[in-house]
Amino acid sequence: MDTLPCQGCKGLCCGPVPITEKERRKIQKYVKAMPRKIRFDLENQQRLFGTCMFYDLQADRCGIHEARPEICRNFGYHEDLVCFRKPELATKAKIIRRELPVGHLSIDFTWKDF
Repeated sequence: MDTLPCQGCKGLCCGPVPITEKERRKIQKYVKAMPRKIRFDLENQQRLFGTCMFYDLQADRCGIHEARPEICRNFGYHEDLVCFRKPELATKAKIIRRELPVGHLSIDFTWKDF
């Protein structure tokens, strides 16, 4: 599978990010296991409103990549989640969510929730 050209985007596609309850719990577990310094550095970065709170501006990548929500895993490969830098990768049909989101990262859920 061809990959997305994420380096250099500075998180333009990273938000708002809807999450399910199952994803919230998975992220919460992952964040609690993070080394204190990594969490502190990630938590204290200044992002634009709506940008995912877990987008690591300094590293230019997802700070919770292993625990990222399914919508993030599917981004760029579905016709309703097109990457503007490589739209030809969006060859799959629209996403059908099995669970409804319980909120959005950075808006409904903030660092105090994790």
